[in-house]
Parts: sequence; C-alpha cells; structure tokens
Amino acid sequence: MKNSIYRQFWKYTIPTVAAMLVNGLYQVIDGVFIGHYVGADGLAGINVAWPIIGSILGIGMMVGVGTGALASIRQGEHDIEGAKRVLSTGLLLLVALMPIVTATLLLYSDDFIRWQGAEGRVYQLGLQYLHILSIASVFSLGSIAVPFLLRNDGNPNLATTLMVIGAVVNIVLDYIFIAYLGWELMGAALATGIAQLVVTLLGVSYFFTNKAQLRLTLRDMKVQFNLIPKIILIGTSSFFMYAYSSVMVAVHNALFAQYGNELLIGAYAIVGYIVIIYYLVAEGIANGMQPLVSYNHGARNQDNIRKLLKVAMGSSVLGGVAFVILLNLFPHAFVSIFNNTDQSLIESTVLGIHLHMFALFLDGFLVVAAAYYQSVNKGGKAMFVTIGNVLILLPFLYVMPKLYGVTGIWIAFPLSNIALSVVVYMMLMRDIRLSTDIQPTRTHLQSPEL
Repeated sequence: MKNSIYRQFWKYTIPTVAAMLVNGLYQVIDGVFIGHYVGADGLAGINVAWPIIGSILGIGMMVGVGTGALASIRQGEHDIEGAKRVLSTGLLLLVALMPIVTATLLLYSDDFIRWQGAEGRVYQLGLQYLHILSIASVFSLGSIAVPFLLRNDGNPNLATTLMVIGAVVNIVLDYIFIAYLGWELMGAALATGIAQLVVTLLGVSYFFTNKAQLRLTLRDMKVQFNLIPKIILIGTSSFFMYAYSSVMVAVHNALFAQYGNELLIGAYAIVGYIVIIYYLVAEGIANGMQPLVSYNHGARNQDNIRKLLKVAMGSSVLGGVAFVILLNLFPHAFVSIFNNTDQSLIESTVLGIHLHMFALFLDGFLVVAAAYYQSVNKGGKAMFVTIGNVLILLPFLYVMPKLYGVTGIWIAFPLSNIALSVVVYMMLMRDIRLSTDIQPTRTHLQSPEL
C-alpha cells in the first residue's frame, strides 16, 4: 500500500538515522583527530568538557522534540495555525535560552572540570574546548533542534542534507585547525561551532520559504507563553537523556581519576565515541517514529501506533544486539580508529568495551520507550524512563567500585540498564493494553504523508 504505516515509518526513519549518524560525526570526528594528533590527554580533555556540552545539546533537544511533537499533534488535529504558533514559539525559545547557557558556561565550567579530577594538561585542554563553545552556544542549541523541526514539517531528507553539510564543514575544519595548524582542542571547538552555525542558519531559513508546510513570516514570530510549559513538558525527557548522559560521564570521569588515572578517562572517551554510533541509530529510529505516532495519537488511530512501536522497538534492539556482537569480535579494529600507537590506552579501551557494553542494546529499548511516551503526550512517563537511568545507575556506581575497583566502574552501567529495562518493560506493556481497551481503533485510516 502506498500509504502503509510501515512504509511511512521507514520513509522517516532511514533519513532520520542517517541524519543522527551524520550529526554524531561532530563528536566522533573530533575524537578521531584528537586521538591521533593530541593523544590520550586530548581525549581525556574533551571527555571532561563533554558533560557540559551534552547539557547544552540536551536543552536544544528538549525544545526541538517538544516543539516538533506538539506541532505534529496540532497538524493531526488539522489545526495548521496552531502548529505554526507552536513552531514560532519554539524557535524564539531557543534564542531566549542563549544568554542563560552562555553565562552558566562562563561562570561554572572551570569548577566542573576540576570536580571530575582533571589536572594539568587535561584541565587546560578541557577549558580550551569549553571557552570557544560557550560563545557559540546558540548554534549548538539550534543545530540539535532544527533537524527535529524539519522532520516534523515533512522534510526529513532536508534535515539529513543539512547534517551532511555540517559534518563535511566540521571534518574539513578539523583537519585545518587540528592536524595542520595544531590548535588542539581549541581547533576542535572552532570547527564544531562553525559547522553548527551553518546547520542552524540554513535550517531556520527554510521555514521562511514557500517550501515549508508551516511557512513562517516575520509577523508570525511571536511567543505564545502558554505553549512554553507544554513544549518543555513533552521535551523534558529528551533533556534528561542528555543530562543523564552528561552526569554519568562526569561521574565516571571522577571515579576513573580516583581509582585509576587520567589515561582511563581517555579510554572511557573512546568507549563513549563508539557508544555514540549505536545510540544515535537508536535515537534516529525513535525520532523517525515520533512524528507518525504523534499524528496518529491526534487522529486517535491506536492500531497504527502499536505497529509503529513494534517496528521501532524491534529494529532498535536487534540492531543493538548485532552491534554488541561486532564490538566483541573486533574490538581492536574499533579502537584503532581513534588511536593505534598508545598500547596502554588501547588495552584499557578494549577491556572497557568487553565490560561496559555487553547490555548496550537495552539502551535502544529505553530510548524508543521514552520517545513513545513523548509522542503520545505523556511527558511525565517519558521523564520517568530517563530519570530512572540516573536513580538506578548511581547506587551501582557507588557500590561496584568499592567492591571491584576499576572493573566495578566499567560494569555498573550494563547492570543498571538490565534492572531499569525490566521495570520499563512492565510499565510499557501495561500502558499499551490500557490504551487498546480505552481508545477506539480506526484501522481503516492511514496517516497522510506529513
């Protein structure tokens, strides 16, 4: 069928996954150049900067997902003007957040890097990165939010194209600034900031052209304040996903510095870059599902929602299982992408891959579950999934290192993922059964091309 819900899912998901992977190149390519041209200290430096940068991206994700989901719900209700008001409010909210983010970075980044145990050269390299990106924070926010808005406007291919353009700009500038000019992490931050500027400006400009379904004019650019809490509520769990990731990276960094040394922070950075590859695939699957689930929720088509959740969950989890198998079969091949000369760094990273990532596929399950709750306007439950990560992992991180030292740090994450997944699975199955009993299904309706 031309308008099959599965066809629509893959139409959105394939370019969304591609866009997320390309977006991840901002971080991964930085890691490749830093690993080869700066070394273990550079990898540790960017890893102690990451928790702060991750929080910025989380804010952008919160606004982008919340705005996109709410706009899609309005479109499903055939309220086009309402959808445009949501979009303009979300864009202006990003601008309003810029001075808050910049001021926070400038005031507290120094203390936060020191809290993670960074000293000497690692500390200086981390500050290099943060000082540049604090100035470019509005583009960091925009570069993560705009692709969500483009996909919800029915143009996932344009979102992917913009991310490809940004990634190419980032790679070229990384080579110039890091490999050729030797600017170390300052060069990495400049390359990332300029690439994010390009993506943000091109993406926002699209909404002022006649190609946009929700075309905006300058007169439309008004904030409807009663929409801001709704945007934030829907998108909050996305913020907490990044905030959770940021806090966990910071805690791991501090523990590795306490129980080991700064080389282990560098090894953990490489493991993190490898995790990003799968995490972005899972997030792309979830985000490709989101506009369609939101639309069908607005149209009260529960049968389509169940189909979308099933295909998204299956592809995310099975893809994760395949990725874990590959990692364990060829760990040195993955590590050599980032560094192939420092033997201590390589061996520490390989050990981390074996211990830290055996339950990685459950991250895909949790990401899709949270996206489902966001899509059906249950932001509180989506937030529970994300906050649950923190609440369960922190006790593991407190106990396991005391019992097993560095090994305990590595295995705390997969053990906590297993525990949380059991709880979320039971909650999700219960809610699906309830929605089937309460809401009428209209299987004869198919979602239009958004």
